Amino acid sequence: MSCVATRFLDFGLYYLTLALPHNQQLHIKKVLKPLKKIIKTLRADFAIIFDRDPAARNWLEVLLCYPGLHAIWLYRFAHWLHLLNLPVIPRMISQFARFLTGIEIHPGAKIGKGAFIDHGMGVVIGETAIVGEYVLIYQGVTLGGTGKESGKRHPTLGDNVVIGAGAKVLGNIEIGSNSRIGAGSVVLKAVPPDCTVVGIPGRIVHRHGVKVSALDHFQVPDPEGDVIRSLIGRVEQLERNSEAHMLHPINSYIIDSELLKNVRPRHLTPSDHFEHSEEYEGFSEGAGI
Repeated sequence: MSCVATRFLDFGLYYLTLALPHNQQLHIKKVLKPLKKIIKTLRADFAIIFDRDPAARNWLEVLLCYPGLHAIWLYRFAHWLHLLNLPVIPRMISQFARFLTGIEIHPGAKIGKGAFIDHGMGVVIGETAIVGEYVLIYQGVTLGGTGKESGKRHPTLGDNVVIGAGAKVLGNIEIGSNSRIGAGSVVLKAVPPDCTVVGIPGRIVHRHGVKVSALDHFQVPDPEGDVIRSLIGRVEQLERNSEAHMLHPINSYIIDSELLKNVRPRHLTPSDHFEHSEEYEGFSEGAGI
């Protein structure tokens, strides 16, 4: 549909300029040239949805039922007014978009073509944030600042970045192109290109040279899970060794109970039998454990 609109604009511009003097033709082309760029950007915003969302079945459903698309298009109009230094109205449009879609994008933010906000509820993009082309953002994402500092205070995302649901990217940091932020992560430091970040705070897992689909969330590394699985494996190994030792007590010792009848644990021994330090008192009560 947007492709048809672009061609219609080209034909309309061509026949319109034929009937005008040469100097007026140049003026109209200069005025309408940005309009072609805007339509191209809107077309990319629309087309990327069919690539990124398997649930997108037809163009009418996407136009009517995708709040991420509505928020992006309303943002682009508000951003254009913001560039004209028009007061209040751009913010009013952004607040209307927030009311309509649950997505808040400041008109001052810069978002490249083909950006897709999937589901979108709770997404917040700050005033000085810069988002590259074909970025995929899921619900609950925040591109925010870390304080009241002025100037550039929000993140910069490269091209083809994927940010999982509920992730927070805070501060004037840069997320390199083709990087992925795992769901629920909190990123406070810059991320090189072609990397994956998971955890709180976010930790980088380098994956250079491996192209992964933006929708393959199951391939996001899980460092905490790896550590837990390693510990479980170690415990199972120790249990097997203990069972083997009990079955073959080659090094076991037989101790006469008479030798131990007067032996008591130290913490049960009366205090007048030995001197103890303050550190021992604290430890016996559970401190330091």
